[in-house]
Amino acid sequence: MRQQATRPLARLSASERQTEIAGTIIVRAGREKQIEGQAVLLVDDVLTTGATASVCTGALLKAGALSVDILVAARTCKGDEQDVPYPEE
Repeated sequence: MRQQATRPLARLSASERQTEIAGTIIVRAGREKQIEGQAVLLVDDVLTTGATASVCTGALLKAGALSVDILVAARTCKGDEQDVPYPEE
């Protein structure tokens, strides 16, 4: 769940997107037990820089997910949008 609003991410660089969305996604209270030990599939319509998917993945792993796979319908391909780090467990 997004715990705070962010400005629109369109037109932001990869690093600006990462900074804007960092810390804004959490797992709802009480949902950790449903996630703990599970393999989670995160579904997104468009993966641009991966900033949102990265923050969501980090929140799910922090809540105890065993793994997180990401399924996207489309992926943008700008070379300058490849610098978003993968979250560490």
